[in-house]
Amino acid sequence: MEYPILLTEQEAALKDLAGRTDAEAARIRRYLALPDLSRTDGSPLMEIVTIVRKLPVLAGFDNVVIPEVVPADVNFNLFDFASDHPARSRSDTYYVDDRNILRTHDTVMWYYYLNLPEVKARIAKGDELGVVCYGKVYRKDEIDRKHMNIFHQFGGLYLAPAAKRQVTLDDLRDVLSRIVKGLFGEDVRYRFLDDAFPYTDPSLQVEVEVGGQWLEILGGGMPKQSVLKNFGVEGYNGWAFGFGLERLAIMSMELPDIRLLWSSDERVKKQLHLGQKFAEVSKYPPVIRDISFVVPKRFSPNDYFDLVRDIAGDLVEQVELIDEYENEAKFGADRKSYAYRVIYRAADRTLTNEEVDLLHKKLEEATIREFGAEIR
Repeated sequence: MEYPILLTEQEAALKDLAGRTDAEAARIRRYLALPDLSRTDGSPLMEIVTIVRKLPVLAGFDNVVIPEVVPADVNFNLFDFASDHPARSRSDTYYVDDRNILRTHDTVMWYYYLNLPEVKARIAKGDELGVVCYGKVYRKDEIDRKHMNIFHQFGGLYLAPAAKRQVTLDDLRDVLSRIVKGLFGEDVRYRFLDDAFPYTDPSLQVEVEVGGQWLEILGGGMPKQSVLKNFGVEGYNGWAFGFGLERLAIMSMELPDIRLLWSSDERVKKQLHLGQKFAEVSKYPPVIRDISFVVPKRFSPNDYFDLVRDIAGDLVEQVELIDEYENEAKFGADRKSYAYRVIYRAADRTLTNEEVDLLHKKLEEATIREFGAEIR
């Protein structure tokens, strides 16, 4: 059964957002407008979703479609995030307003699913429950070939009445083994390692061996009783897991750049199929520019990455910190110097020096305007 959650609260928050003219509001509107690649025909992310949803171990699981704008207290408080957890910071999370954020993890679906009247009725009868959820999540992040601030996750949750069944960590290991083999084949080498998440205990991660390297692909654990109680669920136990779709796609196709997953270039799109090694469609050279500036110490690098995205969009391949230092005599006690290397490169054409110079000049001007910076 598919359960789409009403978007009443999200629509109210977005209505207020639409009337704002600040840079953060503009970028949030732009991010929300981007397509959900896990539901886009032809996308390898949708391929992964289709494969996993068809696995026998998830047969009969519900699918819940949840808002992308969620209350911060739901996203953090109800899932036992510590009061000082870095994810709560505005330099890590996109705040739509003082109360609402762009969801940072797909596990937030527990709240929406377990509060559905139909599901509450099934809990009252002592039924077993299984649900999956997938889609975009948002976290402020660095800029490089492997990271974007918008990505996609797939999560699953299984719960059973403890009086009828005691779910163990071995049960979860069995489920994750079946998922890993479903994605990578029966001969895949994988291993389990201990991990920690705010909302599961014990917790673990799965690594697979690819090209002689061990790479993390999945996380999971046993839902904390305290977290389930936050949703009015008692007397149940179970397992949960989640994984990022981009990481699996990049591994499967040996993609050199995460931006390719969003490409509209037909030469790129026709190659984006799981298991097909990606062949570079261009060898367009990078254009490199450095920017150095002094700013107040409250400066946040993640906020700066957002500014670079605003100015250069998908023409920026990487932003690398190459130097930072303090000099009270030179800059003052409350200011600090940063130097970044910005790598510009287009996927479909050669950028000219003149074009990049204009972009970089805009970046310098915006850095001064948005951060009170002094360009060095």
